[in-house]
Amino acid sequence: MKLDLLAFGVHPDDIELSCAGTLLVEKNNGNKVGIVDLTKGELGTRGTAATRKEEAKNAAEILGIEIRDNLKMADGFFLNNEENKKKIITVLRKYRPEIILCNAPDDRHPDHGRSAQLVQDAAFLSGLIKIETSDDENKKQPAWRPKYVFNYIQDLYFKPDFVIDVSDVFDKKIEAIEAFTTQFHNHQANKNEPQTYISSPEFLESVINRSKMFGRMIGVKYAEGFLSKKMIGLKTLNAFIQKDT
Repeated sequence: MKLDLLAFGVHPDDIELSCAGTLLVEKNNGNKVGIVDLTKGELGTRGTAATRKEEAKNAAEILGIEIRDNLKMADGFFLNNEENKKKIITVLRKYRPEIILCNAPDDRHPDHGRSAQLVQDAAFLSGLIKIETSDDENKKQPAWRPKYVFNYIQDLYFKPDFVIDVSDVFDKKIEAIEAFTTQFHNHQANKNEPQTYISSPEFLESVINRSKMFGRMIGVKYAEGFLSKKMIGLKTLNAFIQKDT
């Protein structure tokens, strides 16, 4: 299956917190979208790898995405090495996305920045024909390089290079976040588990407020922000003109 947009997150729930609204917008626009989690999030203080797998499945169903894969790298200890680059290259050549989204280039959690660089590196290398990878049937994969790699913004603030209006799908984004019942504040959560930075009610409020702040930048209710190393070009100014429907 060829995808238009593929989002990478180092932990299950990274996507939901940061760019699920954009996935929903693109899905509603008729594009095929998917998610790849690099790890199972097994080092998370709350929940287990098994519960997070089930939560990720539930979130994917809420989002209505085409695929959600997990590369089973080592949470907290994965390296930006040849083995892991080839895992990502294999995925990119399998789904051939035009655009990929990945973790913030720097963040409170050290896995996020390392994941961002790993995905950026693999995206470039995936276009080199002398790097050989095989598909599930052991057939050689043709080279493929996405046209754009964008970083979503996580805990640390970055001034975005562009933002996407997600106002119409924001409730669905929050529903997908709340599918991770072990990770975030909810009334059904196991009260015996320790509280963490992300399990407080204030954390989810901060996610909502960040989206409100980005939305205010463009005069809408909610938006998600992205960073781009590559210059973004437009063929016409029509992209800036919102036409009544």
